[in-house]
Amino acid sequence: MTWDIGTIILLIMSGLHHASILFIVAAGLTLVFGVLRVINMAHGSLYMIGAFVAASVIQQTGGAGGFWLALLAAPVAVGLVGAVIEFGVLRRIYQAEHVVQLLATYALILIFDDLVKMIWGAEYKSVSAPAALAGSIRIGDQSVPVYNLFVITWALILAAALWLLIYRTGLGRLIRAAVEDAEMLEALGVNIPRIFSSVFIIGAFLAGLGGVLVAPRGSIGLGMDLDILIEAFVVAVIGGLGSFPGALLGAGIIGMMYSFGTQIAPQMAMAFVFLAMVIVLIIRPWGLFGEPER
Repeated sequence: MTWDIGTIILLIMSGLHHASILFIVAAGLTLVFGVLRVINMAHGSLYMIGAFVAASVIQQTGGAGGFWLALLAAPVAVGLVGAVIEFGVLRRIYQAEHVVQLLATYALILIFDDLVKMIWGAEYKSVSAPAALAGSIRIGDQSVPVYNLFVITWALILAAALWLLIYRTGLGRLIRAAVEDAEMLEALGVNIPRIFSSVFIIGAFLAGLGGVLVAPRGSIGLGMDLDILIEAFVVAVIGGLGSFPGALLGAGIIGMMYSFGTQIAPQMAMAFVFLAMVIVLIIRPWGLFGEPER
């Protein structure tokens, strides 16, 4: 492969596209851990459900508006699933050991796998990007899909919206206060379970949104939950579990490592991703933007 400027820009854009999906999913994962102190193994399942719901909406509605409807409907549906999970399962185990939380949320992976198989079947599904996003633009002698640019732009807008939510709203102040000392906040009369529910629903919404955005770029099927879960955990660990800026930086690092790694040594592309995590953990075991557990 010739390493001209067009090729390098193409790899950068590909890395940013991959990083955008990872950021959207990992932001929800790290937000839930930061506030609820729960490592949600079922986060990838919510992402998978979002992709399947999006496929159903697009196939049932057809036409140009199917994707745009799915972009709204699927994350909302997954957010409702998240509300059921939080109220029915997690609220009972907030004070439990991490191993109990891991086992409970891992059990949800198995349950959701069977539910997805029952509802949508085991066959892979595919959908197309809307016509307005189906073309490409030329950079040098390379073509960059318009849809990739759309996903990158969407991720940047979402990052700005999340920052405003966390640092410029009343709910965000309560979320940050809950991270520091939930017991003190509850003593002041704040409804902590309601805050926890809101945070988990936001996290589920983000996972579902990631599923919608990835749907037109690959096959939708069983197993995609574990694939994204592994990468999202790597992003969260590199950035620091519970750190929103860390999720953004970690996603960028992994996206670039994967994009350039597939060209340098395709067989070791994922090895480069885990190598980045190992290096960060050696230098800062709590992640780039994380803090040591108190």
